[in-house]
Amino acid sequence: MTRTVPDVQQRTSEENGMTTAGADRRRWIALAIVMVASFMDLVDVTIVNIAIPSIQQDTGASFSAIQWVTGGYALAFAIGLITGGRLGDIHGRKRLFLIGIGGFTLASALCGLASGPEMLVAMRILQGGTAALMVPQVLSIIHATFPAEERGKVFGMFGAVVGLGAVSGPMIGALLTEWNLLGLEWRPIFLINLPVGIAGLLLGRRFIDESRAEHALKLDLVGVALASLGLLMLIYPLTHGREAGWPLWGYLSMAGSLPVFVLFVVYEKAKTRRDGSPLVELSLFRVKSFAAGICVQLAFGVALGIFFLVWTLYMQVGLGWSPLKAGATGIPFSLAVSTAAGLSVQKLVPRFGRKVLQAGALIMAVGVLVYIGEAHRYGTGIAPWQMALPLVVMGLGMGLIVAPITDAILSEVPRRHAGSASGLINTVQQVGNALGLGLVSVAFFGAMDDVVAPDALGTAFGGAFVHAMWWVAGVLLAVFLLMFALPRKRGVAVEAGAPDGAEQRESVLV
Repeated sequence: MTRTVPDVQQRTSEENGMTTAGADRRRWIALAIVMVASFMDLVDVTIVNIAIPSIQQDTGASFSAIQWVTGGYALAFAIGLITGGRLGDIHGRKRLFLIGIGGFTLASALCGLASGPEMLVAMRILQGGTAALMVPQVLSIIHATFPAEERGKVFGMFGAVVGLGAVSGPMIGALLTEWNLLGLEWRPIFLINLPVGIAGLLLGRRFIDESRAEHALKLDLVGVALASLGLLMLIYPLTHGREAGWPLWGYLSMAGSLPVFVLFVVYEKAKTRRDGSPLVELSLFRVKSFAAGICVQLAFGVALGIFFLVWTLYMQVGLGWSPLKAGATGIPFSLAVSTAAGLSVQKLVPRFGRKVLQAGALIMAVGVLVYIGEAHRYGTGIAPWQMALPLVVMGLGMGLIVAPITDAILSEVPRRHAGSASGLINTVQQVGNALGLGLVSVAFFGAMDDVVAPDALGTAFGGAFVHAMWWVAGVLLAVFLLMFALPRKRGVAVEAGAPDGAEQRESVLV
């Protein structure tokens, strides 16, 4: 039977439709994979805090080691973020994503199998480093997979996943620790990543398409080494100084970090002149709002780093609460953050601009002061419902800041530098978090005696918590003042007419 032209056209049309449907299905599966990976990373950050007291009790870790369980991850993640993005541009985002998720899964397994605090800290640092390879590829893969007209919807879904990770992490950690599955104590908080990571690795190989940057920036390994050295020289003595009796080497190390940072700046300037691929684009700091915004992110990260660790220690060690009770206490805070974040971006910032962020800093500081008052008033007899008011106030303030802050900082940055600026904002926030965790030795443990009798533990931890919260309030006041340098309203980016290719090339560095 002879096939007519209309028959051929119909079959061709059907085949094209099937091909399009298959491609469409592949990209949505790819989106699900990278979103699940992001969720896993976000949950891992928040899930650990709630299990810290259980980890300390089971492993016999010192308080400085406990600080490194959280701070080591943040520091490795911060230092590796920009380099991870550039490696994806050069060698392929799919390849780096798979290496990252594979390494993250392996590191999670080793964390769960850690025989002592030293191994756990080392594996957490490895986990942070592999997360720095995985996370930057997520937005780049989305950018390469979806056309511009669909990205708004996709990024909206991504934002929902971020919010869900922040809310659910503490409760997941509390449940896994409380249930003590198979007698493993805290270890399931890490082992839960294994099935998720293995599934992401296998499905990612099949459904994620490879992409690279057309003109990728070169690596700056010397810059990474100098930044790492300077941060370690600053943070390590802060973390260990108290337990070591604040020896001379600690002060010399912290003082020595300053010339290392100066050398880093000198080298970055030379690197810019030589090949235009510095780790940090120093010219960005000529934009006043960006320079101030980086200081805001750093200080805000310090405040959060101090608060979340001391809050957990206060509830579980000082008050003797179970992980589940402590995790449930934080639900009002998480819900308040999510609610205020949505309102700030959609309704408030377009109308009031910078004032919304400043109001957020002040509201959060008021919540801290209310918390201090409640802790003084009720002492060791404080109940979860009595913490609800200050936590809701703090959550509302935090939500007004976290959602619009990046856009505010970037509003006057030249568009061709938007990608590298975004990457630097994320890096600085993680550095601030690591620095805040290091300062816990001073702000919290420094307010207690070296040896505390068991019957005085609640009172000692309550007093130290109040002392640390005054630190948080002071940092939030500094954040408020620094925000005066941010633009009053969202500005139009310089060089708005930059070619699309340039904008896309920079955006993958996030």
